Amino acid sequence: MELIVKTFDELTNREVYEILKARSAVFMMEQRICCLDMDDTDYHSLHLFYEERGKVTAYLRAYRTEADPQAVHIGRVLTLEHGKGLGGRLLTEAIDALRTRTGCGRIRLDSQIPVVGFYEKYGFKPVSGEFLEAGIPHIAMELAL
Repeated sequence: MELIVKTFDELTNREVYEILKARSAVFMMEQRICCLDMDDTDYHSLHLFYEERGKVTAYLRAYRTEADPQAVHIGRVLTLEHGKGLGGRLLTEAIDALRTRTGCGRIRLDSQIPVVGFYEKYGFKPVSGEFLEAGIPHIAMELAL
């Protein structure tokens, strides 16, 4: 599998559908998060994902905010196939792609508390106290590039 990196306008109809289906499977069905997933951030995001036989198997989106334009924020990080190292591979290749494509100095994310250790393995450091997002405890983390 090769990492696919596209803007929203570059995505095909099928890719948009498969991305939204994967996000729904993980965040709504698996994690029982009840919120509107389509928040308009997708329009100005880079979408980084792997596909296998036309299905998205791992995904994240990356975007800048007006409040912190020097950082690229990542979110909606997911894998559909657990225990195969796909999440680590996605994160490693996404960091390289974002460094090259955006020239950002930092990558920022809001991590669910149970997976903070996963992000720490890739150099992310906590930069906030605990807070609730969609009813789930999170902490902000950053990676200096």
